[in-house]
Order: sequence, then structure tokens, then C-alpha cells
Amino acid sequence: MKNGGRISKQNPNNGGNNQKSTGLAPINSKMKKNRNRLGGGGLSLQAFANAKSKNDGYNPALIKKQREFYKNAKYVNKYKKSQKQPNQGQSSSQATNLAEGTSENREVGERHLRKSKKPYSLEEIYNQKQEEEQKARMEKDAIIKSKKEEKEKSEARRKAQKEKMLKKTRSGQPIMKYRIEHLLQTLQGSKN
Repeated sequence: MKNGGRISKQNPNNGGNNQKSTGLAPINSKMKKNRNRLGGGGLSLQAFANAKSKNDGYNPALIKKQREFYKNAKYVNKYKKSQKQPNQGQSSSQATNLAEGTSENREVGERHLRKSKKPYSLEEIYNQKQEEEQKARMEKDAIIKSKKEEKEKSEARRKAQKEKMLKKTRSGQPIMKYRIEHLLQTLQGSKN
């Protein structure tokens, strides 16, 4: 239908009348537009709670922990088996060795024990430690001293060179003699 150059659509709610409907219809259409813009109606509170509490049994952290536990258990079992096998063979040979043990073996063992039980006095240990620390300190001081001397030498050399480079005549012109010598030295150094 045309009304003064306008084309109006018929609203099924108002029975084909071109009159505007009550204020309720535009609010519903706005809500529908917003809902569509935001991606649908969303979940109800009950549906959300059920979705969160659902336990599907898939927990990657738990699965990883179980896998690691079984892996470690397997290694422990292998280790225990490997410990049992050599001990069975050695136990019989050890028994024969103990039965055949002579007094000579016992004497050698006793001598060894006497030597190893020699106690170290705390003073000896303390003195030894102090000597080591003093040596380390002296080496450190020597290194620091040599670095300091090198630094002082290089600073003195730079200072003397700077004075030569900044020398000027009475009229204020730079003296080129020292600058040319410096250039010559650098060229000779680069050739070598």
C-alpha cells in the first residue's frame, strides 16, 4: 500500500492496519535484535549449572599424572628384578669366600683400618684452609694490581697524546707535526 509516496509493510499482529502498534512490539523487536547481535539467547541458569557440574572423565592433568605413576612403577619393578638376579649368584660365591678366608687377609684388613682411622686435628684443617684462602687472596691482589698499572699507563699515554694534538701556535693555528706523526703511526700499525 502506498500512503503519500511511502510504502508500508503490513504487520501481522495488527490485522493489516497501517497504524503503529502499541509500545510493546518495538521493545520486543529491539530485544530480538540485541539477542541476535550477541549470539543468541544464551543458557538458562539451570542449564549453565548442569553444564559446569557434568563430569565427562577427561582431565589431561590427571591422565598425565597416572601415566607418569605407571611409568615410574615399571622402572622400580625392573630395578628390583635386576637387583635380585646378581645377588643370587654372588651370595653363594661370597659364602665360599668367607669360608676360605685366612688369617693373612684379616691382618691386611686390620692394618688398612688402622691407617684409615688416623684422625685429623681441627687445627691442621683450619691452618690448611687459611693458607689456601691467603694464596687465593694474594693471587687476586696481584691481578688487581697489574690491571691498575696497565690502566694508569694507558691513561698517561692518552693524556700525553691529547696534549700534543691540542697544541697550537701563537696565532692559534694547530701544530700539524704531532697529528701527522699520529696518522703515520696508525698507518704503520694497520700494515703490521
